[in-house]
Amino acid sequence: MISSLTGTVESVGLNHAVLTVSGFGMRFSATPQTLAGLHRGEAGRVLTSMVVREDSMTLFGFATEDEREVFEVLLGVSGVGPRLALAVLAVHDPETVRVAASTGDDKAFTKVPGIGPKGARRIVLELTDKLVPTGATASGTEDQPALAGSMPWMDRVLEALTGLGWTEKDAEKAVRDTIRHEPELEESGTVASVLKSTLRHLGQGQSARSGR
Repeated sequence: MISSLTGTVESVGLNHAVLTVSGFGMRFSATPQTLAGLHRGEAGRVLTSMVVREDSMTLFGFATEDEREVFEVLLGVSGVGPRLALAVLAVHDPETVRVAASTGDDKAFTKVPGIGPKGARRIVLELTDKLVPTGATASGTEDQPALAGSMPWMDRVLEALTGLGWTEKDAEKAVRDTIRHEPELEESGTVASVLKSTLRHLGQGQSARSGR
């Protein structure tokens, strides 16, 4: 079993990256937050979890042991596959997931694209006593260097959001709303920073609607 990868970053995509390890290009899927810490041509390391199915073997990469542990616990929930588990970690940091699971906060999980009220309640029910808060605070990742030009990150951010489950229309509206609230992102933002801010604003918006 492959538990970690250490090598040179060959490429970084919207939802995956490739590390060259001893001459082999090892591809893995990861959250935008984890990918933001990897830079092409530089040394990189991720912890990994391998999901084996009849027709495929897929690696998933994580910046911390806590992210990997939460991911693997989520996979034990009925109806939650690796893509949905990764989407949860794209929206929430591991400690937020732990707190939501231990307090029965099903609304936190409805902020994730693809999880409705029923699914959220099932997740909370099945996670009872499986995830316990550690008291840790969320840790951010360094943003990639800003690109020149006006909003050069827009297409990549929209592609990442639609890949996580939002429609193109909703994704574009969310990005525009984020820029309106954080205008400094329009010129100085990066793919990672804009995506992180947009996911945060989407979560806040869904919380407001659910509280009505």
